[in-house]
Order: sequence, then structure tokens, then C-alpha cells
Amino acid sequence: MAKEKDLAHGILDAVGGIQNVEMITHCMTRVRITLRDDSLASIEDLKRVSGVIGVIEESTLQIIVGPGLVEKVSRVIADISGVELGEVIPLQAAYGLQNPDNRTNGLSDKEKAEQLAAQNKEKYKEKNNTPVKNFLKSISNIFIPLAPAFVAAGLLAGITSVIGNFITAGHLSGEGWAQFNLILNVIKNGIFSYMAIFVGINSARVFGASPSLGGVIGGATLLTGMKPELPIRNLFTGEPLIAGQGGIIGVVLAVWILSLIEKRLHKIMPNSIDLIVTSFLSVLAAGLLTIFLIMPLAGFVADNLLVAVNWILSVGGAFAGFLLGGIWLVMVMLGLHHIMTPIHIELIAQTGMTILLPILAMAGAGQVGAGLALWVRCRKNKQLTGIIKGALPVGVLGIGEPLIYGVTLPLGKPFVTACLGGAFGGAVIGYFGNVGAMSIGASGIEMLLLIADGKWWVYLLGLITAYFFGFICTYLFGTPKDARQPKEA
Repeated sequence: MAKEKDLAHGILDAVGGIQNVEMITHCMTRVRITLRDDSLASIEDLKRVSGVIGVIEESTLQIIVGPGLVEKVSRVIADISGVELGEVIPLQAAYGLQNPDNRTNGLSDKEKAEQLAAQNKEKYKEKNNTPVKNFLKSISNIFIPLAPAFVAAGLLAGITSVIGNFITAGHLSGEGWAQFNLILNVIKNGIFSYMAIFVGINSARVFGASPSLGGVIGGATLLTGMKPELPIRNLFTGEPLIAGQGGIIGVVLAVWILSLIEKRLHKIMPNSIDLIVTSFLSVLAAGLLTIFLIMPLAGFVADNLLVAVNWILSVGGAFAGFLLGGIWLVMVMLGLHHIMTPIHIELIAQTGMTILLPILAMAGAGQVGAGLALWVRCRKNKQLTGIIKGALPVGVLGIGEPLIYGVTLPLGKPFVTACLGGAFGGAVIGYFGNVGAMSIGASGIEMLLLIADGKWWVYLLGLITAYFFGFICTYLFGTPKDARQPKEA
């Protein structure tokens, strides 16, 4: 526990103390801090804190500390703040105000703190208020909280697939195994069958609507209770609507519209009837728009998205795989990778698998190959090899941030050669074609369990190719001379 506390206090010292932290959250590898005043944080000092692998400045300050440790460090910071993870730290606690009513120059300490916070928030908004940043922030905030569920459900999907294959092949027999596999599937489907509700709740939180109403709108897309003999028809085509039509893309759009309606009604509705009337009218209006307008339109987009993805990979083949596998690390570095989550979910909903994920996973394998080459070439640099030893195991399991931000990106050339390794691995997957993952949540070698239609061997061949070319390219061309110099850990 001492390590987590030291790291948490080191981070706070570098960002201006707990008084400069407005909110603390985390994802699988990154502590995410919303600052009250960016100018009080020293990014260079933060990068030098022992245990910090890398720092990303986006709509939130993202501090990479690695899987497992991230949750513990975030919890320590939350405990120091006195609030739960994801909650706004009250001004009184943040600024250490013992007597918020104490007045000087006509303003209480609390009023001065509020005034300062408002000024800093306005500066922060001016700096980060761009359409692209706001869109990416919204997407990440909707799906990042679901990451633990994706991981658990993804691994369960892999286990049920393996057990199912063994039962079919006759290696496992008896009703007990079939029943056990069925139970695991029921648990796994808890996230994917009701994904629309989870996304509806999170979208409402992000867009400022009532989370419960967001869940209702998400649930409405499942068309629960619709009778086959009396279907709800698509206004544009006349065909019956299908449960989940429009997918997650439609849910996010519908809840955004819900938020606009609810906020407007809150402003004009008398307090005495606000709760009842606003909730009713918001759900009624957003629900009707969702069923009759958003589901058909989002369904059209989702269908054509599937056509576009299949066309790109069928026409491009190995070249498309090379390109996608090569640029994915750059997208991760820029924080653009979360945008793919709803696309993967939509592909799985429509076809039972996502053919993009196995190709994109090759980028992480290229990192592993590059890390191994650096370990061999830079063995005298104990400081670097110490970081590599800690980052490689999670890299093999598909969590690439420690290798990216702790090893390859700071050195420059290895990042490029790692991208090349991922590109060659992606080319192999693209060449064979139609290699898909049945679930998201697992990557790296774990994804072998998720590959559909028995094509795990193609994915394994892609992994080996990415490891090999990541290693060879880095060994021959991507090892900086100064990285090979002796350095103590």
C-alpha cells in the first residue's frame, strides 16, 4: 500500500495539490484527473514521478500508471479528497476552507473559491471546447465505465466457446458440462443483451439527463412487448422494426435528444409539477422520436457501416490490414481508440463478430516484438530493461499503454518500428479475411479464445508475424544509440 500512497502523493504534488483537482476517475491503465487550473500543474514534474509511465494532456489529464495499480492509486486520491471516484470534489474540501463564511473585501472564502473556480473552468473550456475533443470525451466517458464488464464478458465468451467446441467434438460429455456452459453464457449475456440500457444510463450522465430516463430510452430500443402480429413499422420503408435496430449509435443519439428535451422542460416547468411532468414528457417525446425516427435512421447508418467495413477488407485485403494494423498505435496515442468501441459492438450485434478487432490487436503485438528487441539490444541499460520487464507481460495480454508511453514512444524510433510490426501482422489477418472476434474486452494472446469459426490459427499466425517483424525492425533499425548505453535502475 505504501507504493500506491507514494505514487498518489507524488501525482498530487505535481498537479498542484488536491485543491487543484475537481474530479478523479480512471480507466484500465490511466488515472484521469480534471484540473481546476491547468497552469498550476507541472507536466514535467509529473513525468518524473516514480511509477508514472506517461502523461497525456487531453480534455482530462491522463496519467498512465498501468493496470491493477491504477485503481489503487485513484482510490487513494479519492480518499484524500473525501469523495467517491467520479464525484466532483466540493470547493470547501478542495480549497481547505475551515470557515466558508469568513468574509474579506466583501466576499466570503467560499465565494472567493467559487469565483476562482468559475474563472479557471471558463479558461479550461476555452482551451478544450472543440467539437472533436467534446465528441471524443463524450464517447470515452460513456464506454470507459463499461470496460470491466467488457473484459469479464469477453473472457467468459472465450471460455464458453472453448467448452462448446469440446462438447461438440465429444471431448466433454454429460449434461453437467452443457448446463455449466449455459450458465456461463447467461452471465456473459448480462452485459451484451442489455447493452442499450447500460449505454443509455451512461449517455444520460454524460449529456446531463437523468440516468434512469436514459436507461428507459435505451431499453425502449429493445422493443420489449412488441407483438409479431402487430409490429411497429419503419416509417420510411414500411418494414417491421427489429429490436435493437440502430444499435448503440442510435441509443447515444436518442439520449442526447432526451437531454435537450429534459433540460428545456426543467427551465420552463413550475417546481410543484417539475418531477412528474418533466419526466413523463421527456420520456414520451424522446421515446416516440427514438422508435419512429432515430431507430430507422441509425439502423440505416449501422447497416451501411457494416457494408463499408466488409467492402474495405474484401477489396483491400492484405493492404487494408497492413494500413489498419499500422495506424492503430497512433490512434491509441491520440486517444482516438475509444471511438471504435461502438463500432465493434454494432458489428457483433449484426454479424456475431467484429472483423476489425483482430487486425487492430496486431498493433499491440508489434509493441511486444519491439519491447523484446530493446530488452536484448539495451541489456546494459538497467533502467530501461526494468521498465520493459514490467510492461511486457501486460503487453502480451493486450494492454499496450505501458509499452507505448514507458518504452517505445519516449525513444522515438521503436514506436515507428513497432507500428511496422503491427502492420505486417494486420496484413496477415487481412490476407486470409473474415477473421472476427465474438466479443470485445480481450486482446493480445487472450483473444485466441474469442476468434470465431475456428480461425484462431490465423489470428495466432498474425500475432507471431507482428512479434517477429516488431522485433526484427526494432533490432535492426529502431534502437537509439543512447538507449544502449549503461544506466542503473
